[in-house]
Formats: sequence, C-alpha cells, structure tokens
Amino acid sequence: MAQIGIFIGTVYGNALMVGEEAETILKEQGHDVTLFEDPHLADWLLFSEHYALVITSTTGQGNLPDNIVPLYEGIKEKVGHQPALHYGVIALGDSSYDYFCGAGQRFDALLKEQGASRVGEVLQIDAMEHPEPEVVACPWLEQWAQLIKA
Repeated sequence: MAQIGIFIGTVYGNALMVGEEAETILKEQGHDVTLFEDPHLADWLLFSEHYALVITSTTGQGNLPDNIVPLYEGIKEKVGHQPALHYGVIALGDSSYDYFCGAGQRFDALLKEQGASRVGEVLQIDAMEHPEPEVVACPWLEQWAQLIKA
C-alpha cells in the first residue's frame, strides 16, 4: 500500500470530479490516499518520499488555476531536488486553445526538472472531445494504480 497525495487545480470543478474518482479507485486498490482541494506546500511535503498525483485544469494562456498557483510556486521556489518523489499528472484542457493542457505540462516539466520520477504517461483530457473527463480518467487511473509500488 502506497501513500498518495492528490493535488487538485480547478476552476469549475472538473478536475475535482476527476480527483474524487481517483481517490475512490486508488483506495479500492488498497492505497492510503489524501485529496487536497486547496493544496499548500506543507501538504506536498508530506508526500515528498511517496506519491503525488496532480490533477489540474488549464486556464487562459496555459495558466494554472488560482487554487494551485501557490503550491506550484512553493515547489518551484522552496523545494528543489525531489529524487524520492514519484508522481503522475492528469491535465485537463481544451484543444481549441493554443496552450492545450498547459498547466499539467508545466507541472510535469517542473517535477522532472527537480528529479522526481513520473509514473506512467501524462494523461491529457480534451474538453472538446470528452465533456465528462472522469470517463477518460478512470481507465488511466486503474492502470496508474497498477504501476505504483507500495
């Protein structure tokens, strides 16, 4: 059983819906899961030697939602090297915009730069094709749960 923190970046609630599905699926797999709807750096640090799943929508020109900006900035400015962290990213976006899934891509790039190990591929969910993102996320989450080493 792994310890997993789910960190949500959302504006309209779609990322939170996906996060709640993730919490259910991962708990059913026997993992110890905590969901952070309003994530802070102190929450992140609790999982620095475990697993983090970032689920974020994208706003504007590839920007992060306001509720997750302080976490991103805190990780960037205060955390540094994170070689013991394993993570996954689910990025929600709209392909009609230039910076499709930009927020999730930014998080992935930051964590890679800091030496964290990504588990699986980044899941990008296009709102133009999938108005219910949890439908696409659930199979990915089942697979991601199998990749985790307790």
